[in-house]
Formats: sequence, structure tokens, C-alpha cells
Amino acid sequence: MPDADELVANALAAVRGTDVRQAERQLDQLMVGTGAADGTTAVDAALLRRLVRALGRLWPRGWQPVDVDRLTSRRLDPRSARLVREAMAAQRREQAEPIPAWWDDQLRELTADVRDDGHDVLAAWTAAEGLDRADALRAAVDTLALVESLPPIAVLRPPPGTTGALTARSAGTTRSGSPMLDRVRALLAKAESTTFPAEAEALTGKAQELIARHSIDEALLAAGSERGDVPGGVRLSTDTPYAGAKALLVQEVAAANRCEAVWSDDLGFATVLGWPADLVAVELLYTSLLVQATAAMLRGRAERRSGSGRRTKVWDESFLNAFALRIGERLRTATEAATEAADQASAETAGAERLLPVLAARGEAVRERLDTLFPGVTRHRLSVRDAEGWSSGTSAADRASLDVGGGRKQPRQVPGRPDRR
Repeated sequence: MPDADELVANALAAVRGTDVRQAERQLDQLMVGTGAADGTTAVDAALLRRLVRALGRLWPRGWQPVDVDRLTSRRLDPRSARLVREAMAAQRREQAEPIPAWWDDQLRELTADVRDDGHDVLAAWTAAEGLDRADALRAAVDTLALVESLPPIAVLRPPPGTTGALTARSAGTTRSGSPMLDRVRALLAKAESTTFPAEAEALTGKAQELIARHSIDEALLAAGSERGDVPGGVRLSTDTPYAGAKALLVQEVAAANRCEAVWSDDLGFATVLGWPADLVAVELLYTSLLVQATAAMLRGRAERRSGSGRRTKVWDESFLNAFALRIGERLRTATEAATEAADQASAETAGAERLLPVLAARGEAVRERLDTLFPGVTRHRLSVRDAEGWSSGTSAADRASLDVGGGRKQPRQVPGRPDRR
């Protein structure tokens, strides 16, 4: 009789194949177990052990706990994601190497409801999900197959056990402790909740103005220190529906905040590279503007004549693409106005222009980071499939104008789709 590890390996190989009957036969073998008195417990332990090992191999390949959790929910289902969280908690209990603080912060948020005793993890998960033995084993094998199949991605921060893991600064994950960011969050929350376009215009515009000023202050502060920081990165979800439009919005928000964005459409996220304060800004703005764009799209859809489902989908996508491009222009206008004002103040204070060279150097560092992590990116042109949707999306973005800095409006351009890995 095969041992537990062999039974798991056979079931995994069958799931990866195309013979459905063979996969079911191997699942039946897992149900039977090793034939020993503790055969079921041995199978559960073997499954968990292999899942923990698979997770440990992902960390040096660029994956972070939030990435694995998000993709498991996207590719499988929430209960499989909960199993992964249980396995990540178990894997963390076994880790002896230095663990960066940001890593534990991610795990703490994901595993707040996970038991900490580490015993009978699979059995406890099965009971909590209300699954019978067969369904639990099938879900566990499918989850293991997914985790073991994940490809290498860009390493944005030193993972556990590597050089610099304990000294790496947390990029783009600041949640509290900054009065400015608290003000920005409050402004954006009001912009999301209001039904008056003029009010949303003022609130979101003020948020971008504060963000731009904060970014400039951070740049000047860093220029006067010897910290030797390098640009970091964050990953933002671009799940369906309208994943391409969401990725375009990420790109526009990133560009307005001196960041670079690369879309990995097959994995359902966009990677944003930049300096810590700018990454925080992109996260905040993208999240808020996605809410605002979706609300405006739904209002616009209700006002137009009803049509086929396919027609509505094309209209929605064109609407969101136009909204993203127009908002991007407004964001850049606000940023340029804040930069111009700060540069004039810097020149008067320092006796010479010093801000623009600092920003240029930081921008070049971000582009170098992009070339290092994503040497093979390509750019795709944006296509418009519904003129009415495009016009409505542009109008909605105009109603949410961000031109609060008094700067000149940029001529409208239609750039390509986001870079894709």
C-alpha cells in the first residue's frame, strides 16, 4: 500500500492530467488512506506538509502572502483561500529565519481568524467549511496544484531569510500614523459617498493636491539624507470584469504620481513601482477612483437605452477606459501645478532650482527599476468599441475634474494600454 506522501503525489499528478476518471480513482485512494489505523491523519498531514513546502518555495520567487491569497480566491474560491491562510500560518510557525515586519503584518491581517495551535489543520478547516471528506480532499488537492503551478514574479522586497529582509523599508503599505494620509483618506471617502459631481471634484482634487505636496516634501527630505533607498513596489488587483480598464486606471494614477505600472493580466494584478510615499498615493487614489468610476458607470448605464448584454458590456468598457484617461489628465495637471509651485518656492529658498533635478533623478531610478524587474514588457494600443460609452465616460470624468491647482490643462492624448508582462 502506498504511503501518504505517495498517495498525495499520485492524486496531484492525476488532477494535473486530462483523465477525469483517473483523478477520481486517485481521490478515492486518498479517501481510503494508507490502510493503517491512522491512515486518514497521515494523509491530512502529508497534504499540509506539501502545501507548506510549496508556499515556502514561492516567497523567494517574488510572491507575498497577499498575492497568493488574492490569486487563490480568483482562480478557485474563498474556501480554498482560507485553506491557504491556514497553511501560511502553519508555515510561519515553522520559519526560523529572520522575518521582516511587513511580512508579519500581511500575515496578521490575513490570518486573524486562524487557530494558532497548529494541530489537525486540515481536519479543522474541513469542519469549519462544512465539507464532507471527499469534497475537502478534492479542494485541498486543487489548492495544492494551484500553489505549486505559480510562476516566478518580480521580487519587490527581500523575502524572509534573505539579505536585507529585516532592514527593508515597507513600500506602499503605510496605513496610519500620518496626519496627511488621514486627511487624504477622509477626503476620498467623502468623494466616494457624495452624489454631487461638483463636491466630488473638489474633494478628490484636494486629495491629489495634498498627495503631490507630500510627495515633493518626501523627495526633498530623501535628497538631503544618505539612506540609500531604492524604489519599491506594490501589486493592485485588476480582477474581472473589465480588468483591462482597471489596469488602465492603475497606469494613469501611477503616471500622475511619478510611478510606473506593469499589468500581468493572466495573474489578475498590476505591479506599481515607485517611491514609498508615491506608492501609498497610488493605492489610495486607485481604490477611491475605481469606486467613483463604477458608480458613474452604473448611473450612465441607467440613463441610456437598454440593449443587449453584449452591447452593455462594450459600452461599460469604453466608459471606464475613457474615464481612466480623462482622470489621468486631471491628476497630472494637479501634480504639475503643485510641482511648479514647490519648485518656485525651492528656488527662492535655496537660491537655485533644486526640486526638478531631484524629481528627475527619482524618476530615472524608478525607470531603471522597471527595466531590471520587467525587461520584456510590451505596450498595447487602446481600442474604442463604443463611441457613446467613450463620450459618457469622458463627460463623467470631466464632472469629476481634478483641476484644483490652477495649472494649465494638458492636451488630450490616447496612450497605449498598460504594459503587460
